[in-house]
Amino acid sequence: YFQPRMTTQNLHELLWTIFPQSQHPSLGALTRGQRQTGGNGIFSNKDNLESNYAEYALYELFKQIFQGRFYEVPLGKFEQMTGLCLTSHEGGMKIDLPPLRQFLNRLLALRIDMQNIIFERFELLLSQQIEAAIAAGVYEMGVETLRAERFTVLSQEAVYTHAQTGSVTNYLKVERTQKNHIRTADEMLEFASMYQGKLMVNTKSGHAAVLIPTHSIYDADGGVVPRVLLVRPQKETRIPVKDLESSTWKAVCVDTFVAGWSKEVDTLPKFTTDYLHLVTGILLPIWKILPQQNSRVFRLQTSDGQKILGRVVNASDIQTVREQLGLKNQLLSPAELVKLVLNERYTQQLPGGVTLRRSFIAGEPRIELVNAISLAERLLAAGCFTEIINWQKRLFIPVSDKASAILAAVIEILG
Repeated sequence: YFQPRMTTQNLHELLWTIFPQSQHPSLGALTRGQRQTGGNGIFSNKDNLESNYAEYALYELFKQIFQGRFYEVPLGKFEQMTGLCLTSHEGGMKIDLPPLRQFLNRLLALRIDMQNIIFERFELLLSQQIEAAIAAGVYEMGVETLRAERFTVLSQEAVYTHAQTGSVTNYLKVERTQKNHIRTADEMLEFASMYQGKLMVNTKSGHAAVLIPTHSIYDADGGVVPRVLLVRPQKETRIPVKDLESSTWKAVCVDTFVAGWSKEVDTLPKFTTDYLHLVTGILLPIWKILPQQNSRVFRLQTSDGQKILGRVVNASDIQTVREQLGLKNQLLSPAELVKLVLNERYTQQLPGGVTLRRSFIAGEPRIELVNAISLAERLLAAGCFTEIINWQKRLFIPVSDKASAILAAVIEILG
């Protein structure tokens, strides 16, 4: 789970070392086929100080200083120390703020303790930007090579043909089967020992986790929000310390942890199947149709040897893109909809003005049918259930292995 990293406590050494690689993230791309090979795995994403994420982090840093939310570095002191002006003639924050390189050069002229205070805040803001992008599924890494046990093309539809060259743009739906990498209880005991982790069990669900420290984030007022990382058999979750203290996660002995961990592992499937939607072939003529906020490109090879390179369509954009490409008549499969709604915050308009969406009730995710109460009797017979929340009756599909079948029945009822 780990890779070698370049580390140093000296800010001068850090900047001197990472600036060259920041400017050449595509080194090795021609020979190895991926843009992120330039650092050979030694540099992490946050080491790239030439990225858009670094620019956003710097803007947030300047905003916190200007608004007085970086208490250790008041605005006047920062401007006096660095010679950088953040204040416009009108008294507001300048639009043309100092560029990143100038900021870093001025930072290097400060006393070491002040360098560390400012750069630590900048690094945390940068980590926060990258983490948010990854969580939203829009982190830009260039051409990403996908690997799995099996890729199968379920459908391929031609959506555009170039008149002069005959080149075709295709819309592909690909089934991906991945082997689940499930950590054993023994592996996690070793992990906890190595990283001074705490053994935890959720007294409500019975699930086990290893708790270790992680980096903090900043709230809207610039205050530090300490967090911890809960490592589970198949996922990791970062939560604020105050949320942990009020949760049902409790520290336990080794035997209780092993029992809880092993019980969950035994119920987990060995493989997971999901779906990818890609646009391949000649893309320039339809580029404006594709979402502009995310341009992730994937490379994969199917089980029968077919090599595919294309733009991935995010879950939230699938239906819109399909409609704009003239594929209006096909709804996503019930199994796919369930996964997208639960895992990708996807919302789907169903026939009859009903909306399928994810809702959180008492901290637990639900699959909700909005504007469907008039059909409650028929939908209840199909396997749905209702619950009165804040004096309002709401309709849900159970989150279980029967969810796909129930949703299929719901779609049929809605016509």
